Order: sequence, then C-alpha cells, then structure tokens
Amino acid sequence: MELCVALDLPTKQENLDLIRDIKDYDVWLKVGLRSYIRDGEEFLKDIKKINPNFKIFLDLKLYDIPNTMADAAESIMGLGVDMFNVHASAGKRAMSEVMERLSAYETRPIVLAVTALTSFNEEEFAAVYEKEIAAKADQFAKDAMESGLDGVVCSAYESKSIKEITSKEFMTLTPGIRPFGEDAGDQQRVADVAFAKEALVDFIVVGRPIYKSANPAEVVRKILEQF
Repeated sequence: MELCVALDLPTKQENLDLIRDIKDYDVWLKVGLRSYIRDGEEFLKDIKKINPNFKIFLDLKLYDIPNTMADAAESIMGLGVDMFNVHASAGKRAMSEVMERLSAYETRPIVLAVTALTSFNEEEFAAVYEKEIAAKADQFAKDAMESGLDGVVCSAYESKSIKEITSKEFMTLTPGIRPFGEDAGDQQRVADVAFAKEALVDFIVVGRPIYKSANPAEVVRKILEQF
C-alpha cells in the first residue's frame, strides 16, 4: 500500500509549503482539478524541483467523447506525471480509445477509472445510476479491466470485491481515508488505514488530516508507520 497526499490547499504557495514539509518521505502527490486549473504545468515542475523522486497523480477525471478523452490523455503524456484517471461512466469505447492511443508510447503513466465518487451515499448514487454503489462499482471495474486500464478509484468498501472479480494485480486507489478517525467532511464512504489494508487497497489518498495539521510531516510519518 502506498500513500498519496492530496494537494488541495487554497493557494499554490500553501501547497508548495506542504510539499517542502514532507519532501523527505516516499509518497505520491495528488494534483486535483482546482490546483491544476489554477497553477497548471508549472506547478508540476515546481513539485519535481523540491524532490524529483515524488510521483505525481494527476486527478482530472477525464470524461468526454472517446476521441477527446484520447486526445487529452495523449496531452497528459507530455506532462511527465506518473498516474492519471478517467471516468468509467464514459464507457468502454472511450476507455479503450485512451489506452489504444497510449499504446504508441514505450512507457506510460498508470491509468485508473473512477467508479463511484466517495462523496455519494446510496440514495444519491441510485438517483444518477439507478443501481447500488457496490454493484455498479464492480461493473465499472470489469469495464475498466476489459478496456486495458490498470485499476480503479473506489472507496475502501468496494476494493476487496473489485479485486475478487478482476485480479489482485488490478489496482485500487481509495480517497476518503481518515487515518485517525477524523471528521468525514464532505465524504460519505470513509475508512481508516487498517480497513483499507484489509481491503487490499493499493493507494490511499489522504488530504485534510495531513494538510490541516500543525505538523504535516508527523502525520505522514504516523500514517506510514501503520503500513
């Protein structure tokens, strides 16, 4: 299991300060929609200047028509990130086109598909997808695997089932991790590190418990100790 720290702070400078605080730890850094729209490719370069060994997860959740998604994925290749994601609900054709486009490259980032956002509860999810979260997440995971992706984004509650119907090598990344029982905030399906470990999660994403701490490096250390 690996730790991915969410860079969700209000300004670029605050994110950079956080990165400097944890620069000696072997973790991934998640650059989300707000940070990337605001700070762009330059921010990715700034991360590598602090520690070139940091791995970057670009969390943009691509969702569009197949050709546009494939074009965007190819553009991401030029950014030097190590992982990015698409929405599984864009469909198998779109996911397959993304992977076919990337197959032209000798090396490529890890590509994951978002199943059900961890902000959804059952009622909200059913209103959109007309299915229970677990069943639909399983279906999306199968679609992603058959389309050639490396894994999915899901909650810790769906991870074990997804591994069972795909393979142990098919990766799961889980947001909504509250390592020490912190408040869930706007997340609905949260879990702690022990639960994620039991669920065979490959990557856990932790944001607020780290960046809202007075000592982010100490929180990172304590989380890694639990691994």
